[in-house]
Amino acid sequence: MTRHRTVALIVLVAIALLSLASARDAEAIPAFARKYRMSCSTCHAPFPRLKPYGNDFSNRGFRMEDPSQEPTRATYDTGDPWLQLARELPLAIRLDGYASWKEDAAADVDFETPWSFKLLSGGPISKSISYYVYAIIEKGESIKLEDTFVQFNDLFGAPVRLTFGQFQVSDSLFKRELRLERNDYAIFKTRIGILPTDLTYDRGFVLNWDAPADISVVFQLVNGNGIEEADDGNFDDNSLKNFSARLARQFGPVQVGLFGYWGKEELDGGPSTSITYFGPDFVVDLGEKWQLNLEYLERRDEDPFLVGRTGPDLKTTGGFAELHFFPSGQDGRWVLSALYNKVDSDVEDAIVENASLTASYLLARNVRLVIEGVHDLEHDGDRLSVGLITAF
Repeated sequence: MTRHRTVALIVLVAIALLSLASARDAEAIPAFARKYRMSCSTCHAPFPRLKPYGNDFSNRGFRMEDPSQEPTRATYDTGDPWLQLARELPLAIRLDGYASWKEDAAADVDFETPWSFKLLSGGPISKSISYYVYAIIEKGESIKLEDTFVQFNDLFGAPVRLTFGQFQVSDSLFKRELRLERNDYAIFKTRIGILPTDLTYDRGFVLNWDAPADISVVFQLVNGNGIEEADDGNFDDNSLKNFSARLARQFGPVQVGLFGYWGKEELDGGPSTSITYFGPDFVVDLGEKWQLNLEYLERRDEDPFLVGRTGPDLKTTGGFAELHFFPSGQDGRWVLSALYNKVDSDVEDAIVENASLTASYLLARNVRLVIEGVHDLEHDGDRLSVGLITAF
């Protein structure tokens, strides 16, 4: 190890030790915890990862299961039964910052803070309608909106909810925004050729149905080209829409899901291409201290460079394996997370293989210290990060 690398590691370890030494109880809590006067641990373990209770709370449109548990102090009594007017606009902030050492980079040691800043708001706006929105500044770029939607619950008295706006297509599988690692789920972000289509952010509709036999059904209809700014008054660059569906069911400690996606993109007056995804996913809860998440997807593209290509579809396969270990249970301070990404493709630029090990420690319920090492097996590179993530 060179002298520069040694100095880099010393700096990062020093930051980690200093952060550990400053651990104290939480004094500020995010918007929903403030409203209901509950700890962040009621829904998160640790934040932003959701417990089943937190996932149910989100699915209900950020409201309690029993309406009598909704605090009367949270809304004004206007005398109008059709108006639910919040006394305060629910706002929260999330701030992520890192110090990193990266092999063969322009800067061996880089203070990457703030890496991202998010301003979040959400909650009920009627007895059955809710909203969620956040604005983000990431990696120094201009502010933009990511998750931004309105949610309608219990449509026509049925166990169905409709979400309209912009969101991540992969949220029906694993929610990228709730992962504990800095390392990402590569298969969801993979784009092929010149196409803007992937399984991250898009605009459209989501229909969730709690079907009989405890089957969860999700249908999505989206533009298929991400959430870039409007061009000539249009968000979508063609008239085609993409469709996806997922079925999932819980079998004891194992959740099994099956996902499919069908779409088409085209140039104005030029070639077109079909895009499909198909694959299973699994969540396995191994007692209170272990959780295993598995994802596998196969993507096929007819003509991803839109050059009038003929012949067999180009194939991309991959997924990830993620293992969480909670030494003191899911309400404890420590979590160790291992993540392995693998993407193979007929398009060479799309190939990914990496592995990471992440240690998370709660300095407070809403302040998390992250130490992560990533090894890029495809390009033989390494990154070590120490960071703080806080929400208040």
